[in-house]
Amino acid sequence: MQSAARVPAFELRISIEDTEPVIWRRLRVPAALTVEEFHLAVQAAFGWEDRHVYAVRCVDPRGNQRVVAGPRGATEDSGAEAASAVVLSDLLDPRKPGTACEYEYDFGDGWTHQVELLGPAELAYGELQCLGGANRGPVEDSGGPEGYANLVRILADRHHPEHGDAGRWVFETTGEFGQRFDATRFDVDAANRRLRVLSLQWWPQPLTDGERDAVLKPVRWFLENAEGDGLELTKDGYLKPFLVARAVEEIGWDGAVLGKGNREANVLPVRELREHVLAWKLVRKLKGRLVLTPRGRRALERPGDLWDYMVDVIANPKHDAVRLAMRLYTHWYLSGIAPPRLLERDVISLALDDAGFVTPSGHGIPGEWVTDIYRRVLWSLMCLRVFDGGDHLFHRQMLTDGGVKFFMAVRDADRHSPGGPAS
Repeated sequence: MQSAARVPAFELRISIEDTEPVIWRRLRVPAALTVEEFHLAVQAAFGWEDRHVYAVRCVDPRGNQRVVAGPRGATEDSGAEAASAVVLSDLLDPRKPGTACEYEYDFGDGWTHQVELLGPAELAYGELQCLGGANRGPVEDSGGPEGYANLVRILADRHHPEHGDAGRWVFETTGEFGQRFDATRFDVDAANRRLRVLSLQWWPQPLTDGERDAVLKPVRWFLENAEGDGLELTKDGYLKPFLVARAVEEIGWDGAVLGKGNREANVLPVRELREHVLAWKLVRKLKGRLVLTPRGRRALERPGDLWDYMVDVIANPKHDAVRLAMRLYTHWYLSGIAPPRLLERDVISLALDDAGFVTPSGHGIPGEWVTDIYRRVLWSLMCLRVFDGGDHLFHRQMLTDGGVKFFMAVRDADRHSPGGPAS
């Protein structure tokens, strides 16, 4: 008898047509996925960014020609079925390995993926798996297989007259420097991490104590060290050097040290943590020390309360412009799709303009204000451990399981608070 914890699944090999060498992934996904969910799983596995319409075309087990398209609204004029209303088991028969569907993404570039059924499988409930693959997913809007192949050739030839322009375009599009671009690279662990972020949202799991404690580690470290007599500050209001060094070692911020790691000026996360814990009213200054507030003591005694409080302060910053930016970051991290790091400020600026934010004099928000908003959001998040490592500057870090659950809680708190999207 099949265990209740296991679900029927399909094992699929998905290959992008007309790519050489072939770009492919081997996935194991639940048979009950909707085509809309399948689309997002393919996007995650190949590193696509869900910018365009898509369609699945096949002959179903009953011999009927099927065209299923998305996103919502894309089927209105085409006559195709809505992707959210069709499940994979409607299109594939597990008893017929070797049958195939066609998944096309971005009708302009024409990225056609052949989806071959390798056979039936089982998965633990709430799982998506990438079992293997080869080569980096194509760059969005690179002109289809022929255009992408040409881009790869230009990037590989430092003497090509278009090499510089191509490298700049790739950097602006992906955040990757052209000279570091490797079309043959494929990281199965990264693909599975992206799939995991999806699965935790589709099949939510309870927050564990370990996940909660890992996310709250920097803030709890500060509260624990401020317990009792508090933390003595220097005459200029900074943490003592020995405490900065201890924070670097015990929180694990050695990678953020610039110079000697016992001064806040050289370890910006420590400086920001001190300033944020003060702003969040978890500690206060008293006679040259930082001591716990009543809220801070309760948070230290009851970690669940600290989790709820941090969700609330992140979801509901004091300024509406910061809140809009936080909403953008929440979406970017949960979707796994975001602009390159160095373009985030531009996107925030456009979002502020679209939302009608202006200065008291009626002018658009100036660049230095956007930079301040950007900085506030990023540093508040860096005071928590929601990320799974990675390059801080150019590549978006992936969320830990606890990080996914934290951002889901932030999204829910934002939706249900005054001024939120649901208000």
